[in-house]
Parts: sequence; C-alpha cells; structure tokens
Amino acid sequence: MAAHGLDLDLLAASLRADASDLNAFVESLAIKLEQAVPSRVRVLRRRSALTGPKRVRRISLDLGDRRLELSFDAGALETSCSRLSGGIVLKRETVDTDAWLTAVGEALSAEAQRSETTRQALERLLIR
Repeated sequence: MAAHGLDLDLLAASLRADASDLNAFVESLAIKLEQAVPSRVRVLRRRSALTGPKRVRRISLDLGDRRLELSFDAGALETSCSRLSGGIVLKRETVDTDAWLTAVGEALSAEAQRSETTRQALERLLIR
C-alpha cells in the first residue's frame, strides 16, 4: 500500500467483498465504515419484527462536500450521492451500487490523505 494514498482498487474490492449476499453486504459495509470513520458515518438499524436482530436500514456517510447514502429495505438497495453546502443538501442523485461504492472509495481515500487516524483505520480494514 502506498504511503501517501490508498489503493482505490483494493479499497473498492474490500467494500464489495460481501456483495453476493445483500444482507451480509450491508451489515459488513456498515461495520467497516463505523470502524474506519466513526465520526463521519451514521447507521440506522431497526428490527423487522418485534423480536429478532436489528438490521441496517440506512447508511449515511458525510465526507467533505458529499453525502453518500445507502438505503436497504425488504431486500431492495438504493444508493445516492448528494452535494452538501454547510450541511444542507444542494443536489441528490440516485446512482447504481457500483458507482456508489466507487464514490465511497474515492471519498475515503481523500479523507485518509487528510487524516492519519482514518488512513490507519482503512489500512486495518484492507488487511483483514
């Protein structure tokens, strides 16, 4: 791994690792993002019934002037990218999952260049 930047292909592959099973993919992605950038990610978890485990319903990641959101409900996945200014959404665009994961990888890589803590967390994520 380069000292000055992360390997975006490796990061994207890590984020996509569990994509064959959507439930596992969303749960794994939420955990990875919570570990890598805890102050930048919000994860909403809810039970589908009165009992049972809480499942991820939404992931919202604010990095720089972008908000990257993933919604997951009843097996349906929706991903979007928004432009922010002062915490206010200026433009929201629904994108496909691959484009969203690429945007997440690019945003995390940029954040890692600004933050040593984020860089170390992402390196740990990639080593697993």
